[in-house]
Amino acid sequence: MYTSQEIMIKLYNVITLFFFIHTCAYASILRHCEPVNETISVEKEECPKCVLITTRICSGYCLTRDFLFKSTIAPLYQHVCSYKEIRYEKIKLPGCPNGVDPYFTYPVAVSCYCSLCKMDNSDCTTQSISPSFCIYGKTHLYLI
Repeated sequence: MYTSQEIMIKLYNVITLFFFIHTCAYASILRHCEPVNETISVEKEECPKCVLITTRICSGYCLTRDFLFKSTIAPLYQHVCSYKEIRYEKIKLPGCPNGVDPYFTYPVAVSCYCSLCKMDNSDCTTQSISPSFCIYGKTHLYLI
């Protein structure tokens, strides 16, 4: 006869194995962490127009584990798709008044990898505003 602790350990192992197999099955069909095209809004408070541009951001699936039974000794693996290498490009915003710098610098993802979320270059929130959100009217510029 098994003790209740042995039953809990066996149950935990079965559940962990189930979720591992489930995750592996989905990982094979999901897009892995990589640079992808995304339309973002670019605007400055001093300039009257919001410009939509296409750039490359990091997006895709990263293996993440979150145990059903929380433990202070078990490591937490909450990886997100992050920027590994970034280059910066500059565009000139239309309609800026004289005396205002019309140039805006924005990041372009060159390569990506799965890592813990870094607040200095990633939005680590569970919900944020759309990348194409504008305060001012939108003007489309298609740049890559």
